[in-house]
Amino acid sequence: MTTFSDREKAFEAKFAHDAELQFKAEARRNKLAGLWAASILGKTGEAAEEYAMSVVQADFEEAGNEDVVRKLAADLGDRATADLIRAKLAELMQIAKRQLLAEL
Repeated sequence: MTTFSDREKAFEAKFAHDAELQFKAEARRNKLAGLWAASILGKTGEAAEEYAMSVVQADFEEAGNEDVVRKLAADLGDRATADLIRAKLAELMQIAKRQLLAEL
């Protein structure tokens, strides 16, 4: 029975670890998306960092990515479509995951 209990604990620990990595990757992706949008909006330095953090905060409004897409689409206006933003988020998610794995 100990072996089963140990395996169960290992699976639970892996699930928790994977969930934490996913959360961190999404937050990093959102920051990268915020910096991307900030550059389009002409923001630099501290203003760009503050804007990027506002994009990270926007992700806490609801589950999924649509809250981030809505914020970026509203802020960028005709400079980026919702589909372009979704594609950029997918691209930046891969970059965010690579960055996180490189830090481990």
